Amino acid sequence: MSGSPTRRDLDPEQVGHYLAASLGPAGEVAACGPLAGGGFAAVWWVRLTDGREVVLKVGPAPGVPLLRYERDMIGAEARYLRLVADRAPAVPVPPLLHHGRHPELGDWLLTARLPGRTLWDLTRAGADVAPLRAEFGRALAALHAVPGGRDDDGGRHGDDGGRHGDDGGRYGYDGGRAAASTWRGAYLAMVDDLLADAADWGVPLPMSRIRASVARHAAVLDAVRRPALLHVDGWAGNVLAVEGPDGTPRLSGLVDGERYLWGDPLLDLVSPLLFRRAEDEPDDPLVRAYRAVAPFPFDAAVRRRLSLYRLHLYLLMTVEMPSRRITAASDPGRVARLAELLDAELADLSRPLG
Repeated sequence: MSGSPTRRDLDPEQVGHYLAASLGPAGEVAACGPLAGGGFAAVWWVRLTDGREVVLKVGPAPGVPLLRYERDMIGAEARYLRLVADRAPAVPVPPLLHHGRHPELGDWLLTARLPGRTLWDLTRAGADVAPLRAEFGRALAALHAVPGGRDDDGGRHGDDGGRHGDDGGRYGYDGGRAAASTWRGAYLAMVDDLLADAADWGVPLPMSRIRASVARHAAVLDAVRRPALLHVDGWAGNVLAVEGPDGTPRLSGLVDGERYLWGDPLLDLVSPLLFRRAEDEPDDPLVRAYRAVAPFPFDAAVRRRLSLYRLHLYLLMTVEMPSRRITAASDPGRVARLAELLDAELADLSRPLG
């Protein structure tokens, strides 16, 4: 059985059923195998008998407990891929071939397989990834140029305080999940959902301290007046590259967009600098390239927004652990590090803005 309860255990015969349901007779499998990656969905590469290579992503089985924001994430990725293909075609994402739902097969995606190695692998191998990170920064800026609208949200809308009503909000998630008419409201709703998930799963957290820190500084989020399309999960394992003519890795894909939402572009500078601080590294190739296209200052208010976004990420990574069957015994390094990072951001947020 796989480590994560949300990630289905597939076999080649089952993969064949999904391909047949997606492509009909054209979906005959020649070879297939699992791809390494996150713990939410099962992801397999497939080579078809006609020579095409595709990627199958299968969501959790019906009835498996999920976090609130994870509801319909496979469908969310299908919507994201269509949005990017239509409105930001310069951003390299996998072409969507099929999105399926079936009472027995569940929810799944089929995409073309993009070539390349991950930025994570290339960095560990000692490759020169500075030009690639700069390309990634420019791709994020292109993605963020896509504005949200009333037809793009479909979320569970909140008022400016983050509670939930029906006011046509456009920030946050789509598909009936946390959203609001302002970015402040959406962010507060997203944090509220994670704290509710923590209570459901018995995750020990300094709830009062988190709520007080967020409430103290939430007003800085009102500077965000336009909902941008965000990838949200741009860590190095979701960035693909191929070798360019000069041997330098060049961007070939940005994958796993199922966590996308509408909000502040600064949120997308957190995962690419995982466990680091963008404001401390203005000369990082990604940060520098992004700011060359979409300038912003590293002033006190921006720093505070970035701190709130790191708090959200570390909170999410902490709260999801029980649903992935991650414990202090199975992964003590992750548990201890996230506790330290969460405490550090809360300490920073306890200081006055300025």
